[in-house]
Amino acid sequence: MRLRCHAVVDTAHQQVQIWKNEHQCEFRVAGAIHAWWHSKRYLTGLAWDNIAAAALLRPEGPPRSILMLGLAGGTAMRILRHLLPDCRLVAVDIDREIVALAELNMGLDELGIEIHFADAYQWIARCKERFDVVIDDVYMAGSDDVFRPGKSDTRQISALKRLLKPGGLVLANLVNGKGHRAIQTRTRQAFREGFATVRSVTTHDSQNETLVGGDSLTRSSLDRWEDCFADSFDRRLWRRIKVRKFAPLAPR
Repeated sequence: MRLRCHAVVDTAHQQVQIWKNEHQCEFRVAGAIHAWWHSKRYLTGLAWDNIAAAALLRPEGPPRSILMLGLAGGTAMRILRHLLPDCRLVAVDIDREIVALAELNMGLDELGIEIHFADAYQWIARCKERFDVVIDDVYMAGSDDVFRPGKSDTRQISALKRLLKPGGLVLANLVNGKGHRAIQTRTRQAFREGFATVRSVTTHDSQNETLVGGDSLTRSSLDRWEDCFADSFDRRLWRRIKVRKFAPLAPR
């Protein structure tokens, strides 16, 4: 069944188109799918799969606490809640209205996420807690595309690292392609300078990559999770997730 546009909502920060049918809902912002929900499936083959998989690459085992900067509709958090029912999930988002729309249309309020409404980078500067995984997925809507409001430089990566428990991971979702290459290059460089081990997590159909940095990482951590998905479509998408190793920087 095809999706239809049910509403167009102007929040304080972006215009959100709500496309849905009986079993599926999408939020579209600046020409991109900003959030996705399905009544029976979890995976999409897109950026949220990358984020969820990258959060599970700790050789120490599954995370017990995750902080996400940039919640929107909570698509990646829904995957993580399904896989990690006892994990503490914390999120920061500046846009109260898109979160409210996700609670109304995507069941976001059923995930048990601790949500803080603030500028994400100002919030982490005040945060005193530590987490097993910190995810930076902060994007804002421009006139015809999304963009990262942060610099994604060494200083910003260091601010994220400060929030990690021992053995923790930092993740950054990056849009690839024209208009995004400079920020992608700068973020990759900052990760390679900031972490002993860096991986790029991608899917075949996504125009995004998730960078993940930590003391050590293992691709084999993902294999155990495939059977957690009841739907064969989800299992097939999980198997297609790719993890690529970045070579360490040469000593100076």
